[in-house]
Amino acid sequence: MIHRERAALADDLSTLTPEQWDKPSLCGGWSVRDVVAHMTASAMITPPAFLAKIIGSGFSFSRMQTKDIARERGTSNADALARFRAQVDSTKHPPGPTEAWLGEALIHGEDIRRSVGMTHEYQTDAAVRVAEFYKGSNLVVGAKKRIAGLHLRATDAEWSHGEGPEVSGPVMSLVMAMTGRKPALADLTGDGVATLQQRG
Repeated sequence: MIHRERAALADDLSTLTPEQWDKPSLCGGWSVRDVVAHMTASAMITPPAFLAKIIGSGFSFSRMQTKDIARERGTSNADALARFRAQVDSTKHPPGPTEAWLGEALIHGEDIRRSVGMTHEYQTDAAVRVAEFYKGSNLVVGAKKRIAGLHLRATDAEWSHGEGPEVSGPVMSLVMAMTGRKPALADLTGDGVATLQQRG
């Protein structure tokens, strides 16, 4: 699933203009090129290397990411894309469950596509697997806390979670909203959408 999504994203990236590469993504503070560089770095790291890098960054996750992005942005947009393509089939990853890295492939892919006006048909089973993971996780993005007290219901897949005011829509839009991407709220309906808007 991860390899398929990376390959599809690489193909989409090959059509971007220089201006689109520089556009802000949905991932706060990062341009499209920054997100691509981050994804490249994540696909190159192993748990032991992650430990060494986080220590070398003074145990600052954001400082480590900044260093990785600066390195993997390359010398040009074409270089950044070539670096990413080289890692499409990588099985390396930082510490953590596989679902976290599947989520990164889907969510960052959508961070990029939405910012440049592209659409992509994500694998439903992949999006459901990511939604199932994030519903119980506060790792990094705080999804569990964000959706507490709400009933999430996918309209394009057999997936729902929680009790309370409803938030319904495409499962991929639910995943994006769970991880704090506010533009995805426009795809959703229900009494619980306002709560997600307030929670950020």
